[in-house]
Amino acid sequence: MDIAQIINAPVAQFGSSTFTLGQLVAGAGLMLLALFVFLMVLLWRSARARAVAAAEAAQRAREAEQRMAELTRAQTELQGRIGTIAEVFGSRQAELTKALSERMDGMTTRLGHSITEQTKSTHENLAKLQERLAVIDTAQNNIQSLAGQVVQLQNILSNKQTRGAFGQSRMEAIIADGLPHGAYEFQATLSNNTRPDCLVKMPNDAPSLVIDAKFPLESWNAIRAASEGESGPDAKRVAEQSFRRDLEVHIKAISEKYLLPGETQDTAFMFVPSESIFAEIHENFESLVQKAHRARVVIVSPSLLMLSIQVIQAVLKDARMREQAHLIQAEVVKLMQDVTRLDDRVRKLQNHFGQASRDIDQILTSTDKITKRGEKIEALELGPAEAAKTQSAPTENRLSPPGQGSLRLRVVDE
Repeated sequence: MDIAQIINAPVAQFGSSTFTLGQLVAGAGLMLLALFVFLMVLLWRSARARAVAAAEAAQRAREAEQRMAELTRAQTELQGRIGTIAEVFGSRQAELTKALSERMDGMTTRLGHSITEQTKSTHENLAKLQERLAVIDTAQNNIQSLAGQVVQLQNILSNKQTRGAFGQSRMEAIIADGLPHGAYEFQATLSNNTRPDCLVKMPNDAPSLVIDAKFPLESWNAIRAASEGESGPDAKRVAEQSFRRDLEVHIKAISEKYLLPGETQDTAFMFVPSESIFAEIHENFESLVQKAHRARVVIVSPSLLMLSIQVIQAVLKDARMREQAHLIQAEVVKLMQDVTRLDDRVRKLQNHFGQASRDIDQILTSTDKITKRGEKIEALELGPAEAAKTQSAPTENRLSPPGQGSLRLRVVDE
């Protein structure tokens, strides 16, 4: 075979395409050429990139040198400023240290004074606290004793007889404090053999006033128990009805037993030993108050009883003053007689003073005339003839001899 046949002989087949040796050699040459071209381009680009990189590196180096120079200059300036700031800070720190020292000294002094005053105040407060604790202990003891008394009072009020004695004692204390002894009588016996709790004697033989202290507290306590408990409104209504019924019976008993014509007043007092019960009766049991008024029974609380007793005391004082009126009148008559005698004596003394004044006026008139005549005599100039005439003058008209010290003249007219 020759070379042409070898070159044109098929060598490889890819799919439907058949390749000869010449085609493969030509393709390999082209590929090598392309590879060579690619390598040359790659080498040229690499060299260009290195040149650009070198230029950029040089530029960066120049910029870095400039920045380093700027940084060096800035560092120098910064060191100078830091030195200045260090000096300023040193001086300021010294001043600050001095100011802090002075403030600390002042604060220490003030703190010492404050601690001393606080200690003193604490001691005083502790002393006051001890005093208050002592007062609190005393008050606590008083409260404990008061609690015991309240328990005793509760025991008293739980018993009917002792409860009646409690109301009786309150009424007796009010009357005994307000009226003089003998103006009242406790547990006195009337003509119908009844014994009211108190009988106040009225002046001018007027009938006595009856005061009753037997208030029915059982029904009232039942009302309070029903109100405070959980039994319901029915139990409270039943307790109110029971209280109303007991109070009506008590009012009727007072009216029938103690209102005796000619012996007692036509009005009697029913004493209620509590202001709250009195207010509750007038607020919720108005019908009972009206029935009591119609029966001539007045419901009074401790304050109203005290006011009534003060009124009775004023009436008794007025009656005693009227009883002593004739004595006062006799004393006034004697006083008028003494005043009349004093007026007569003053008038006589006035007459004596008038007569003395007139006598003094006459004496002054005489002395005035005597003075005028003496002045006339002193003004005379006596000659020899007049002197002889004067010597032969009557005794009444010549001067008295020396040694007598007086001048006698005959008074012709007055």
